[in-house]
Amino acid sequence: MTRNTGSFIQNRKFILSTLALAFLLMSSGIFAQDGPPKFDPIGQFSVAFSTALPKGEFENNLDNNGFGINVNGSANLGKSPFALGLELAYLQYGSETRNVPFSLTIPDVTVDVTTSNNIVQAFALLRAQNPHGVLRPYVDGLVGFNYLYTETKIEDEDNIDDDDVVASSKNFDDFAFSYGFGGGVMVKLYEAAPSLGEDGHYDRPASILLDLRVRYLLGGEAEYLRRGDIERVNGEVIISPVQSKTDLLTFNIGISVAF
Repeated sequence: MTRNTGSFIQNRKFILSTLALAFLLMSSGIFAQDGPPKFDPIGQFSVAFSTALPKGEFENNLDNNGFGINVNGSANLGKSPFALGLELAYLQYGSETRNVPFSLTIPDVTVDVTTSNNIVQAFALLRAQNPHGVLRPYVDGLVGFNYLYTETKIEDEDNIDDDDVVASSKNFDDFAFSYGFGGGVMVKLYEAAPSLGEDGHYDRPASILLDLRVRYLLGGEAEYLRRGDIERVNGEVIISPVQSKTDLLTFNIGISVAF
């Protein structure tokens, strides 16, 4: 058995175990709470920090992980446990910065030249979740795409503000179809007490939750650049992209608001 095959089997077992646990929790009432009228959330919005581990062929070509941010929003489908939504993520899987003269004729003025390798992800999201309790487990299905691109920026070396970007250029980009699944749990941190309105009905409370989740995302074939794949020889730029599938295992921690 190769290292990649063994790694895939271990990851699959881990994800399947997570999903099985989430389903068991959703099917039980052990985390449900008694109290005043319970309102099923009509939607959620989450912001999370994301760590992405390349898998399979992608792992063979990259020597570092990706880090970034993930946001998603969803709307519940009536009183069912299901919700539909959209998810966006930005990941950076490598960068390098060079300090170089501004030009051949002005060698005494230097600037920072930063080349970054990035992935933007966009997904349609289907979620099944227990809407009540201190712990709210869920499972997700996703379908969308990966957009991989490498960009170079010239920046004022004395200021890291994005407004001081002197120039920028996209060196290379490509798209790949992606789909996947995952699971997680939200831990209630705060929930406003239902308040009785003048009409005699309770207002819907909002909840703030800690959001912990893991995803296995299968990505199609794409061409992309890594650190060192852009060479500068005698004033010319030589780009040497590599190609592979773009599978990722992602871990996310963030804050969600249910309303």
